[in-house]
Amino acid sequence: MEYLDFELPIKELEEQLEKCQVIGQESEVDVTNTCNQINDKLIETKKKIYGNLTAWQRVQLSRHPNRPYTLDHIRGLCGDTFLELHGDRGFKDDKAMVGGLGKIGGQSFMIIGQQKGYNTKTRQYRNFGMANPEGYRKALRLMKMAEKFGIPIVTLVDTPGAYPGLEAEERGQGEAIARNIYEMVLLKVPVITIIVGEGASGGALGIGVGDRVYMLENTWYSVISPESCSSILWKSWEYKEKAAEALKLTSADMKKQQLVDDVIPEPLGGAHYDRETTFKTVEKYILKGYEELKKLSTADLIAQRMDKYTKMGEFKE
Repeated sequence: MEYLDFELPIKELEEQLEKCQVIGQESEVDVTNTCNQINDKLIETKKKIYGNLTAWQRVQLSRHPNRPYTLDHIRGLCGDTFLELHGDRGFKDDKAMVGGLGKIGGQSFMIIGQQKGYNTKTRQYRNFGMANPEGYRKALRLMKMAEKFGIPIVTLVDTPGAYPGLEAEERGQGEAIARNIYEMVLLKVPVITIIVGEGASGGALGIGVGDRVYMLENTWYSVISPESCSSILWKSWEYKEKAAEALKLTSADMKKQQLVDDVIPEPLGGAHYDRETTFKTVEKYILKGYEELKKLSTADLIAQRMDKYTKMGEFKE
């Protein structure tokens, strides 16, 4: 297990608990009471730390190296029923964008999401979860396929942004994202979007236009990352914590502003502490959202989706 800076007190207590348990196993000394005391203190410390997280600390948790990524969620939700589909039928298969058919709770879904890597080699292979235009075009191809066969769609968002390279712009990065947003608004099947990690800028919006949009508790969703915001406004990354607070990017902030429909609770410490519980909770929200949406006619579904997004940004003086 890797630990973030603010998690070091937890690391110390977990190491103490492990040593205490080893002593109990390797000797005849009864250390039950001592282990229980350390465990109680550990739980109390976790509640204190995770109950008072700053916006920047939640950003850090969303990037935790042990946090489940899109394919982890897909395996946890679908088991061995997932069939990955490849290619945009125009340029190539973008490894930063994955998608395919799978069953969740016995219901077939088209599942699409951004995938990051676990180490240096796979991060390069997945382009750090930053999709090129062909990734968004692959996503759209799969969405239109789902629409053709009446299959509901689930999108899992986890990206620091769309790839900003010159070659991506030459191949129409902006047009690809804009096309996806336009087409997703008009899809004739239910779309459920879940922010499972980072949700940055147009890179997230390219697959993020849903009838139901949920955020895992320790994720963020914003027009820009705290580091980029800091570098633009203060010409330095040193103000990233201040930028994170100002951007109002946490799940609680987004729910308060009515930009997402609900927040999916995570196990104490984050999704990586108990993956199975996280997957079961995500499944519950997906099926709940689908049960609500499948009752709507196609016309009502599209009308509600359009109304949902046209209302965003309205204000009164």
